Amino acid sequence: MKSSTGILTIDLSAIEANWRTINNQLSGKTSAAAVIKANAYGLGAAYVGPTLYQAGCREFFVATLEEAMAARQYLKPDARVYVLGGVRPGAERLFLRNHLSPVLFSLEDIRRWLAYTQEWDSSPPCAIKINTGMNRLGLDIQEWSALLASGEELQSLRPALIMSHLACADEPEHPLNSYQLIQFQALVSVSRQLLPEARFSLANSSGIYLGPAWHFDLVRPGAALYGVNPQPLEPSPVKPVLRLALPILQIRQLSEDASIGYGATVTVSPPARLAVVAGGYADGLHRTIGRQGFGMIGHHHVPVVGRISMDTTIFDVSTASADKDSVIHVLNNELTVDRWTVLTGALGYDILTSLGNRYQRCYVKNGTRVEQGALYE
Repeated sequence: MKSSTGILTIDLSAIEANWRTINNQLSGKTSAAAVIKANAYGLGAAYVGPTLYQAGCREFFVATLEEAMAARQYLKPDARVYVLGGVRPGAERLFLRNHLSPVLFSLEDIRRWLAYTQEWDSSPPCAIKINTGMNRLGLDIQEWSALLASGEELQSLRPALIMSHLACADEPEHPLNSYQLIQFQALVSVSRQLLPEARFSLANSSGIYLGPAWHFDLVRPGAALYGVNPQPLEPSPVKPVLRLALPILQIRQLSEDASIGYGATVTVSPPARLAVVAGGYADGLHRTIGRQGFGMIGHHHVPVVGRISMDTTIFDVSTASADKDSVIHVLNNELTVDRWTVLTGALGYDILTSLGNRYQRCYVKNGTRVEQGALYE
């Protein structure tokens, strides 16, 4: 690999397969959306979105208006784009013109959106988020009950989706999962009469694997699409998505004992051979990896030595055949995101979204490199 930076390979076929795997968990009444916020968790929403659309996905969740406007450039017009961050005052016209669906999470938002959209002949469907126990964004149950009791505002608004969010879905035995389910089931029961056309959504990636009771009408997988195990205590049902190969910049053959890296935290003795690669904590290689991390040259494990720097990392390649044309893999089908979460204690979400912008990115589908414009062909 002739490159001064790492090459990050994203397998779009694996992302598509993971979405299909999730669909296989669902009954006929439940559909699967895709969460592509934060640039598809750092992997490239302009590639991931069209791939999932081609697989059959028609509903997408992003975090901000800016992400939604970008999505309108790479998704087909019939794709519904929900904006989890709601609609900020003054942004209503952009939502309407671009057919974007805000997720409304306060009474103020609901009334402002309703007042604005009543001046238009038609408006895009909206969603309403309700707090069932996470205590992040969302109307409290009492506020939702008051809206239902009055009825008029909700009948005028006609929300397409009523949703909540699980706080502990990756811990199946956590009592909050059942508590949130009971809360959501109760609000669904009292809401259907007034809003017979609305759909209901509770489950994120891990919530899908809690069981059918959590599925309702729509599930919202995110991290699982990108290879993060949605049930950490069980074998992963999803495929790894990433490979990251780092080029060797220099190989150092030690002739005497030498301290390595910042802080001189490690001393290495000859005849050790050390490889310095392009890639450090500014590229998503967490400094905690240095405590017990390793990469791979072929099938050989090569350990990290010393502290990881901003732009470089040092590996002991004494037992591997390595030269300046070699690469060291720090993500592949063996060194997965899930394995790094165990090694570092970082969340899979954190690892994915920290990969940075310096790597060359290679998107492959069915083993062949693809460009964004070819994804709809």
